[in-house]
Amino acid sequence: MLFSNGLIGLREGLEAALVVSILIAFLVKTDRRYALKWVWVGVVTAVALSVAAGAIITFSAAGMSFEQQEAFGGTMSIIAVAFVTGMIFWMRKAAKTIAAELRGKMDEALKVGPLAIVVVSLLSVGREGLETAVFFYSSVQAAGGGTTEPLFGFLAGILVAVVIAALLYQGAIRFDLGKFFSVTGVLLVFVAAGVLSYGIHDLQEAAILPGLNTLAFDISGTVPEDSWYGALLKGFFNYSQRTSVLQAIAWVSYVGVVLSVFLIRPRRRAAVAN
Repeated sequence: MLFSNGLIGLREGLEAALVVSILIAFLVKTDRRYALKWVWVGVVTAVALSVAAGAIITFSAAGMSFEQQEAFGGTMSIIAVAFVTGMIFWMRKAAKTIAAELRGKMDEALKVGPLAIVVVSLLSVGREGLETAVFFYSSVQAAGGGTTEPLFGFLAGILVAVVIAALLYQGAIRFDLGKFFSVTGVLLVFVAAGVLSYGIHDLQEAAILPGLNTLAFDISGTVPEDSWYGALLKGFFNYSQRTSVLQAIAWVSYVGVVLSVFLIRPRRRAAVAN
């Protein structure tokens, strides 16, 4: 789980950090530093609300019965997959225009006043925070709830993201963000497919979906989850040694459809443009 959570933390953290750096750079370059404090109020509020959302989600499930917890966990996993899928496609589309859009929103907010500046900053960062909170809960459930790996993975990814954003802001490093988001997008498709499969399993255990014991494969004797290679597969792709037919269909369908759309559509657009 360390790799997948680190990847999510890196993507979400870098998106949020880039948003903050764009807003700060705009205010500094236009000599409106007085508004920086309101930007930071919005950012801190967004972080606090994200942490609160994660806590609410976690504690909401604490008093539930086993079936209710499985139903809740499965639903949150599906929501997490929807968030991650939207993030993959949104960032690819917005990568070239996000800076101009944020500058425009901040310029309008400056004309309105401090509250508008706080709201723009909060909403710009808060979306990533909410996505991270939902995915973090799903990751903790997939890991069994008794390990700190998801937390370490997220924190490591976010820390790396903050360092990269700071270096980019200072001009110390340069790299193609479009390619970065494309490569991480492909990896996230497989991570999301694993979360989807786990969510299906939870819903089957809650008796909401059928086929819990109708297995596509059972390789617990060949690739057990507690082996180093099983743990590696679980960390990367949420591998399950006992996978139902419905889980397998969901995994293959998700990867096949989402990865095809993600990789093929940009090439078609490029071909049409040429």
